Amino acid sequence: MSSSIRLVASRGLSRPALRTSRLASVSAAASVRAFTTQQSSHYSRQNHQQQYQAPRTSKAGPSPGILGVIAVGALAGWYFYNGENPADASASSGSWKKVNYNNVYKDIADLLEDENYDDGSYGPVFVRLAWHASGTFDKKTRTGGSGGATIRFSPEATHGANAGLEAARERLEPLKKKYPHISYGDLYTLAGVVAVQELGGPTVAWRPGRKDKTAAECTPDGRLPDAAQGADHVRDIFYRMGFNDQEIAALIGAHALGRCHTSRSGYDGPWNASPTSFTNFYYTELLNNTWEPKKWNGPFQYVDRESGQFMMLPADMAFKKDSRFRAYVEKYAADQDAFFEDFAKAFAKLLELGVSFPEDAPVYNFKPLE
Repeated sequence: MSSSIRLVASRGLSRPALRTSRLASVSAAASVRAFTTQQSSHYSRQNHQQQYQAPRTSKAGPSPGILGVIAVGALAGWYFYNGENPADASASSGSWKKVNYNNVYKDIADLLEDENYDDGSYGPVFVRLAWHASGTFDKKTRTGGSGGATIRFSPEATHGANAGLEAARERLEPLKKKYPHISYGDLYTLAGVVAVQELGGPTVAWRPGRKDKTAAECTPDGRLPDAAQGADHVRDIFYRMGFNDQEIAALIGAHALGRCHTSRSGYDGPWNASPTSFTNFYYTELLNNTWEPKKWNGPFQYVDRESGQFMMLPADMAFKKDSRFRAYVEKYAADQDAFFEDFAKAFAKLLELGVSFPEDAPVYNFKPLE
């Protein structure tokens, strides 16, 4: 991606300044799209019985606790491929009650920005980790889902669809050390919520109480979507989890974040010009650009004809070509507020698939940091 549109977060900015900078970046990205595609964009929970409104907090930089343990985080990677879970304080009954999730939220937010990683943010890969940890659920067998956090073990960790997610797990590992009573399932899903909200997306309802499992309960390969397939495959994958077409179309909007890497999926490039901002740009780009096959030695994908900077996967194109999916794509392209509302509900549902929560587990609606 050219330096003129590659957006990198600045680590030195305060939270208010960073948000202002991100909004400016989104505005700049929109200008780039208008120039390269001759288009314009329109901007515009499952309800739980018990809800907890998390207090708004301020961000004063990484806490000393994180700085003290981050140096050893990389040394903890051995358990990803170990058949047994190491001694884990989160395994005891009721341990989730001993965690201050507002503090965990803030500490995850402190880990998002890194000018040396990808487009300057771990946010997109945190969302992907939460998604892939949860998207293995099978409603018929009642297996998979985020409750076991088996994505940290081989063979699940090494499934092709999960390539590159070790970066997210290693980034979060110091927080598991700092908060030993939090389960990996809660940590990974909360990281996805933090990333969506701190990158400008909607508030996503989240609750704790997931219980981790061992490597013996890893899910089989093939439960996550194959980017090379079309609408029928997409429906097969998501219907297995219990989603409908509207929810599927809302969830795919998370492709506004991040990019593909040849070293991971084999594909290459971002979906839009603001890969670290949560917007409805995925839908506007999909509809308003002219997409053509990329001429290269890699797997089949599309690039936009006007700039050649952005890409779509074969599975993405299904949402433009399939009439039932396209109706929702057009809705979300025209109304970002509608997209945010539907995404928040669908994402909260995804993160809870297959999880048996304690009856007294509260629902958190965290406020973005200031």
